[in-house]
Amino acid sequence: MKRAVISDIHSNLEALTAVLGDIRQQGISEVYCLGDIIGYGPNPRECIDLVTKCKVCLLGNHDQGALFDPEGFNTGAERAIFWTRDQLENTGDLSNGQQRWDFLGELPRNHQDGPFLFVHGSARNPLNEYVFPEDIYNRRKMEKIFALIGQYCFQGHTHVPGVFSEDLSFSSPDEIDFHYRMGASKAMINVGSVGQPRDGDPRACYVVLDDDPKVVEFRRVEYPIEQTIQKIYQIPELDNFLGDRLRDGR
Repeated sequence: MKRAVISDIHSNLEALTAVLGDIRQQGISEVYCLGDIIGYGPNPRECIDLVTKCKVCLLGNHDQGALFDPEGFNTGAERAIFWTRDQLENTGDLSNGQQRWDFLGELPRNHQDGPFLFVHGSARNPLNEYVFPEDIYNRRKMEKIFALIGQYCFQGHTHVPGVFSEDLSFSSPDEIDFHYRMGASKAMINVGSVGQPRDGDPRACYVVLDDDPKVVEFRRVEYPIEQTIQKIYQIPELDNFLGDRLRDGR
């Protein structure tokens, strides 16, 4: 069985639409979303509506920030989440608006499926903990997280795709030819970001998980970046930087 795992859409409708199209072209019907549907980008309502069709969707820290109060956000991210909240509250369609809030409010923080754990941040803190590639040098942190993983953990949050191995190594998609064969050792797989990549590649990123054999494929998808950027520029509450960074994948 194949399933697609997406994360960190951040209200980027053009990127999400392109990724969902790529998933359909492969005949994959099951999509798991690891959270951060909203925040930063210009189309929160439309992205929520598309993600409601996913088989599994988890809560991200930006989703929680819209529901409650953003904590630890920088100024640009905070302004974006308040604008996002306003968009969800003032839809002109009370029924759809309430459905979107209900959907966000019912999202779980993790999902376990056999040997696969799905979270937004980490196994230790599913909502907020970042696990960066350079954390392989923080043995204490990594050992504590790996101790909470039965076999494999899929996560997002950092927007940097790649594989963390139990021997405290990190491999980017390029280094493994975009394919990772899962073995007996524990692994954390960061699926990257659909709507705001930060690994120097501006293309949308997600993974395909094949249960038999257990292989993860990293996929990059082109989308009309300038269209998203121009939308951001036209919204005063969204910093232009949030659009500019899309060009460089930062």
